[in-house]
Amino acid sequence: MDEKEVDEKDTAYAECVLCREPTEYPESVKGVVYCPVCAWQEAQRTACSG
Repeated sequence: MDEKEVDEKDTAYAECVLCREPTEYPESVKGVVYCPVCAWQEAQRTACSG
């Protein structure tokens, strides 16, 4: 195993604020984080508003 594989397995990922699924971001990230699905849905909602 190389160092990158060990780091990826030991990293705790933040929960999505909408569906509580794991995100691509570590828990240390501050602010609102979305999983890829919710991020895409949020982008669709904000792109069509206005």
